[in-house]
Amino acid sequence: MRLQHKNKLIFLLIILLASAVYGYTNNKSESNKENYRTKAVDRGDIVQIISANGTLTPLELVNVGTQVSGTVSKIYVDFNDQVEISQILAELDPALLKAQLHQSEANFKSAQATLKNAISKAHRGQRLLQKGFISDEALDEIEQQLDIARAQVAISQANVERDRANLNYSVIRSPISGVVVARDVNVGQTVAASFQTPILFQIARDLRQMQINISVAEADIGQIHTNQEIIFTVDAFQDQEFTAYVKQIRLNPTIQENVVTYNVVATVINDHGILLPGMTANVRFIVEQKTAVIRVPNAALRYKPSNDLLSMPINKQAHQSPLYRLENKVPVPINVVTGITDGNFTEVISGNLKEGDLLIIGDNAAQKQSQGSASNFRFRMF
Repeated sequence: MRLQHKNKLIFLLIILLASAVYGYTNNKSESNKENYRTKAVDRGDIVQIISANGTLTPLELVNVGTQVSGTVSKIYVDFNDQVEISQILAELDPALLKAQLHQSEANFKSAQATLKNAISKAHRGQRLLQKGFISDEALDEIEQQLDIARAQVAISQANVERDRANLNYSVIRSPISGVVVARDVNVGQTVAASFQTPILFQIARDLRQMQINISVAEADIGQIHTNQEIIFTVDAFQDQEFTAYVKQIRLNPTIQENVVTYNVVATVINDHGILLPGMTANVRFIVEQKTAVIRVPNAALRYKPSNDLLSMPINKQAHQSPLYRLENKVPVPINVVTGITDGNFTEVISGNLKEGDLLIIGDNAAQKQSQGSASNFRFRMF
């Protein structure tokens, strides 16, 4: 029994000794840790961008409608069909239009007959006037009827041409060569063109060339110019980047809830045909880019020191940004002039900085204190 009790006592002493050594070592290592989180100054590339969203649309999209009313009797094309200029897309029932044309042709013939009779009367009237059988007033009336007959012939001829054109309009033809992106009509459907031309088809001229309509905030529009390069992605191909170029900055603003945006149009080459109309483009305008420049992390520019560091004198001048460099575990304030930024790094134009300098990006004091309290608590548990 004594031997067992002695072994337990020795085992307990070993545990206490190990705990004490662990606590001492842990506290010592914590005390040797740096009070600050740092990151080194390096040299690299910086690309300043503006982010925006846009929608892919065909470069030229034509809405094909009808100028006459009627019932759709035939449809010759469907979605995604390739069409050529003047190719027949659909036909309307021509029965009423043919009947109207026949009526106009009959009226034209009747007007021609009336004109012929009026010409004969005018010739007889001139002979009778020479013989003194009728007065000048009577001849004037005859000639007036001749002029009316001629005008009626012209009106009837115009009606014939109009009805013949309407009959031709019953055959819907493609105005351009391209691809059918939308078909909004079916056989048997009645279309009315009395007030507004109904849209039957939408045809894109060439989907190998597309454009992006981009909404850009007024704060960024001043940094965008024509022929500027654009990098964008679409949700369908998130791992692939596409290139476009600014074609036009439209002057008409869009104002919604006091937010002003401008429409920027960019052209896209779609040789492989994988970009489709209506896709959302996540756009990045390349404003400026520099290679192999001294750059600092933006966290260093955002770092605000504690009260004891704030008491240190900083001779800051205009257009300068304060940084804190760690030298021999002591923070030293410096001022630099910055250039472009990409959101993560900022270019340093001038300042007492070189590659490898450690810049303070945060404090470890609070983290160290919390970890020390936790370790003391764990030691007291033994």
